[in-house]
Amino acid sequence: MTHQKNNNIMKDFKDITNSSESSTPHLHKDDSGDAPMIRLGKRNRLEVLREVDFGMYLNAGEVGDVLLPKRYIPEGTQVGDIVDVFLYLDSEERLVATTEYPLVEVNEFAYLEVKWTNEYGAFLDWGLMKDLFCPFKEQKMRMVQGKKYLIYCYIDRVTYRIVASAKLEKFLSREQPPYQSGDAVEVIIQQKTELGMKAIVDQRYSGLIFQNEIFQPLHTGDRLTAFVKQVREDGKIDLKLQKHFGKKRITDFSEQLLNHLQVLPDGFCPLHDKSDAEDIYNTFGVSKKTFKRGVGDLYKHHYITIEDNGIRLTPEGKAAATDE
Repeated sequence: MTHQKNNNIMKDFKDITNSSESSTPHLHKDDSGDAPMIRLGKRNRLEVLREVDFGMYLNAGEVGDVLLPKRYIPEGTQVGDIVDVFLYLDSEERLVATTEYPLVEVNEFAYLEVKWTNEYGAFLDWGLMKDLFCPFKEQKMRMVQGKKYLIYCYIDRVTYRIVASAKLEKFLSREQPPYQSGDAVEVIIQQKTELGMKAIVDQRYSGLIFQNEIFQPLHTGDRLTAFVKQVREDGKIDLKLQKHFGKKRITDFSEQLLNHLQVLPDGFCPLHDKSDAEDIYNTFGVSKKTFKRGVGDLYKHHYITIEDNGIRLTPEGKAAATDE
């Protein structure tokens, strides 16, 4: 397909390169009232027009009919049905539909493995038959086959191809994030810095988990729920991995620790104030600071005794746990 022909076919696509809409589009109508507006590199809901030996053709409006190959057709699908499909360009740059969904869609970040490379760039495994291309100019360092990289998926404005970039910063929003302290967000761990772990927040913003807030192993590409500590004036987001802050967290953990001791043999736990913070987090899911305050709370109520190699439940503590 020539570049000019590609331009003609793609002129009817909605420009989503700067869109902030949901990644699950709805079926829209154009001005004529009967043609769907479709989005390349996203999920689309399209009507089945007709069936052929090798698949079904879907109504993609002025772009033309789009083939859904036979191997991707859901069982029981009939002409007139609406199917949920992902649209992309195949190896010959023809528009094609699939009911398989990739590991990343346009306008999203993901951690992907390089399947192969050539003189033009790297090709990433994103779960579809045609690999995702990352040109050399969009690589921060030369990508290596078999290794994984955090990338952003977008549509090249010149070729209309779906491509990847490892130069992430230019794709992060410079708008002020709309969060409040304590809001839950979905993050992708980006990289380790001197201050802690940088993270991509809700596929849009830049965040940071400070080193003294990290009590579990974190690696590039990890996806997890975090909580907003504060939004700074520069738009950067300070994050925590624990929802509760301050006194309530300590009170909650004191009860958790008491119940934990109740089910242990002899009511003994081999963790104490000299234990490694990671061991404490792996056992209880709290920081060492919260653990020490919880121990102090139970000790003050005479529910535990503190020994050289751990803490032990007292008769008063057993009674309190039973009352709970």
